[in-house]
Formats: sequence, structure tokens, C-alpha cells
Amino acid sequence: MSEAVKKCPSNGFKKSLPSGEQQAKINEVRKLLGPLSDRLSTYCSDASISRYLRARNWNVKKATKMLKETLKWRAEYRPEEIRWDEVAHEAETGKIYRSNYVDKHGRTVLVMRPGCQNSKSTKGQIRYLVYCMENAIVNLPPDQEQMIWLIDFRGYSLSQISLNLTRETANVLQNRYPERLGVAILYDPPKFFEPFWMVAKPFLESKTQDKVKFVYSDNPNTKQIVEELFDMDQVESAFGGNDNSGFNINKYAERMREEDKKMISFWSRNPPSTTQQPALTSAASLDSLTLNSDLNISNNEKTVTPSSHVTESVVSPEEKLVVTEDSKNV
Repeated sequence: MSEAVKKCPSNGFKKSLPSGEQQAKINEVRKLLGPLSDRLSTYCSDASISRYLRARNWNVKKATKMLKETLKWRAEYRPEEIRWDEVAHEAETGKIYRSNYVDKHGRTVLVMRPGCQNSKSTKGQIRYLVYCMENAIVNLPPDQEQMIWLIDFRGYSLSQISLNLTRETANVLQNRYPERLGVAILYDPPKFFEPFWMVAKPFLESKTQDKVKFVYSDNPNTKQIVEELFDMDQVESAFGGNDNSGFNINKYAERMREEDKKMISFWSRNPPSTTQQPALTSAASLDSLTLNSDLNISNNEKTVTPSSHVTESVVSPEEKLVVTEDSKNV
């Protein structure tokens, strides 16, 4: 694929290489973070740091703060250690699954079917979402950082709307997985969803809102968005495609158990190290990590972290979301 591919309104795709100035900012963030454990160092690739910088408009202070909070969350929540058998009960209805196809740019596709909700546990649903996100990311090709969401609203009812789950989902996606969304396609959302969307939009930055596309099966103009992105022979019939095979939990479970092996292999890699200083390996260590005094981040700038409103011994993303201008990026 050409390096010159540009972003267009329908596909949300943008390919760019960091300039010398951008690389300098990446290096600055890395220096401020200091030594990290092998696992956290694997996470803090140049591409990963770049995403946090983009999410904070290349502000080194804010990006470093955001990334530090994510590293603390990852050290506590250990998303890379979630395995299929732990979350399989949440997946039984196929409410979220990774498709076996990619879009025309090679991006991973997560299919979401909110009408197939089978759980009332926000904690369980968020944990399964995190599992799906981690799996989708590991399966991205080297030249891609973002994924596609296909959201099927068949069977979705007013009683299934949950503002609490929406807040928690937005919190995790924006603060822990910034700049991972390429396009979100909302396919045939019901009329009652429109006012709910107006309530949810303030949680998202304008550039994230632009990634959300409403597609209707009876509107050829909006259907073209899907057709431009995908080989329709591979896409489920629920999205106007020609695949009628449907979701099979047994086949998917077998596939995910194999994917778990890939996850273990990925995080077992030992990244090259350029420092002999003791590495920070735990949440406590990350708590003690002090950014250089020139960051000068005041207390009133602090954003919510997964430990801010936790009453359980194990930290989860089940905190109360406080929306700020710095927490609106997906």
C-alpha cells in the first residue's frame, strides 16, 4: 500500500511518518518515563508513545502524564494476561468478536452487537472488551495502528441502553487505548439511539466524533462507506455483505484459545534495552516515578486513574468517569 494514502471522510485512514521534531518528542517522553520492565518497555514502542502524543496534540507534558497513568493501569489490571476461559461467558452470544477478515487497508475488525447483551456486570463486560482490544491490537499488521468497529444494532432495545457502561467504555477506550480507532460504523441504529448519541457525544473529542459513521441499509449513499472499506463477499450479511455463516461460539472459542498462545508469545519478547538502571516493574514503582520538575503539572490538572475510585483490592476500570478536555481521544 502506498505511503501516500491520505485520510478521507469515509475510511478514516491516514498514513504518515514521524518528522524529526516528532521523533524528538518521542525521545523526550521516553527519557521522562525512565527505565521500565521488559513488558512495559515492549508496550512503550515509538509507535505507542506517538499515539499518546497525538492524543495530547504533541504536548510532551500531558502525553507523558497520560502514558504514565496507562502504565500504572497495565501493571495493576494486567490486560495482556486475560485469557479466553476467563471471559468466555461474556462472549457466548457474540456481542463482541474479532472478525476473520480485515478491511482493504489491513486493519483488524471488531464486530459489536449490543442487541446480544447477555450480562449485567459492568466489570465483566469491561474485562471482555479489554480482552478483545488486546487481541485486535496483537493481530494488527506492522504498518497499522488502528482498527475498525462494525456495530450491528439488530435486536437492540431502549432497555439495553446503559449510560454507566457507556461512561466506563469511553474511559477505557480513550484513556487506555488512545488513537486506536480508525472508523466506527453504526449500522442501522434505531431512531431512539439518536438522542442517546447526542448525550454521549460530549464524552468524545471532535476528531473522534468524526470517526463515527452512521450507515443505513436503505440509504445507498451511506452503504457506500462500507463498500469502500471492505470486500463485501467477506462481510456479514448483517452489514450488507454476502457472508451468511453467522457467529459460532464453539469455533470462535477454539480460535481464541489459539490466539491466547499468540498473546503469550508476544508479551514474552525481550525488547532491546539501552540502560542498565533498575527497571520499574510494578504499580508501586510507577507511583514513585517522578516526572522532571519542568512538567509543572498542577493538582487541578490531574485526570482520573483506575485507582481513584476503587473500593476493591484488585484495581479495575470500574471508576467514576470525570470528563475533561484531556480524556476525549479514541
